[in-house]
Amino acid sequence: MEKQIVRFRADLEALTGGAPERLGLAVSGGPDSLALLLLANAAYPGRIHAATVDHGLRPEGAAEAAFVAGICRTLAIPHATLRAEMRETSNVQAAARTRRYALLTQWIGEIGAAFLATAHHLDDQAETLVMRLARGAGLSGLSGIRAANAAIVRPLLGWRRQELAAIVREAGVDPVADPSNEDERFDRVRVRRRLAEAAWLEPEPLARSAGALAEANEAVEWMVERLWRERVEATPDGHRLDPDGLPVELQRRLVLAVLEAMGRPAPRGEAVTRLLATLGAGGSATLTEVKCAGGILWRFTPAPPRRAGRAF
Repeated sequence: MEKQIVRFRADLEALTGGAPERLGLAVSGGPDSLALLLLANAAYPGRIHAATVDHGLRPEGAAEAAFVAGICRTLAIPHATLRAEMRETSNVQAAARTRRYALLTQWIGEIGAAFLATAHHLDDQAETLVMRLARGAGLSGLSGIRAANAAIVRPLLGWRRQELAAIVREAGVDPVADPSNEDERFDRVRVRRRLAEAAWLEPEPLARSAGALAEANEAVEWMVERLWRERVEATPDGHRLDPDGLPVELQRRLVLAVLEAMGRPAPRGEAVTRLLATLGAGGSATLTEVKCAGGILWRFTPAPPRRAGRAF
C-alpha cells in the first residue's frame, strides 16, 4: 500500500500544486470512489472531507449515502450527504451530473477546501473517448475527461479500474453496486461492454490519445485567448470579429466565445458550422437570439424581440 500512497500523492499534487490543507472527496460508495477515499485518507490523514450526493432517483440512494457515512465514521473522516431531490428526465445522467457538481462545488466552499477530487480513472477516460468518437465530437470533446478543471481534480486518471477494486477488496470493504452500471440504456454501459469484448482495443492507448488531444486542445485555447485580444472588439451594441485568414476551428471558437460573452448558451455544433458558412459568404443569420452578420468584419448584436403574432 505504501507505494500506492506515494503514487497517489504524486498524482494529486501534480494537479493541486502541493499537498492540500483540506481536500474534498466525492464518494458514491462504489469501488472507484471508495479507493479514492482510502488512498486520500492514508496520504493526508486529518485533511480529508467526504460528501455523497443522493440524487433522489433511486430508493437505495439514502442507504448508500448512510453506508459511506458509516465508513467515514470508522476512519474519522467528516462526511456530508447532499440531497439533489431530482426527478426523472429525458437525459437523466447528464442532468444528475450537472446537479451533482453544483452541489459538490457549493459544499467545498462551505468546508473551506480548495479542491474537490473525483474518482474518474483510466478506463473512464477510454470509454469517454470512444463515446465521443461515436457522436462525431470535435477536438474539445475528444480531449476526454480533464485531469483538472477549476477546483475539480481527478488524480486517478492514470489508474486502472481493477487496481482500484483491489485496494477496496484488500481493505475488506464491500462496495455499493449501482444497478445503472449494468443498464444498457446508457451509452457508457454499452461502450464499456463493447470495449471488454474487443480484446484488441486496449484502454491505455485510448487514454493516451485522449491525453494527446487534450494537450492539442490546450494549445488551441491558448491561441484563442491571444486572438480574442487581437481580433475581437466590444462595441456599444455587441461585438465585432475580424476572421481574416483564420482557420475554421479558430473562427468557430471565437464565435462561441463572443456568444458566451453576450450571455448566450452554447449552440449545437451543427448550428455553429452552418453559421460559419453563412458568415463566410457574407450573409446574416440569428443564433441563440444574437443577430450575426458577415462581411470583412463579422458583427454580433442582440436580435430584436420577436413581434407577437396577431390574435385570431
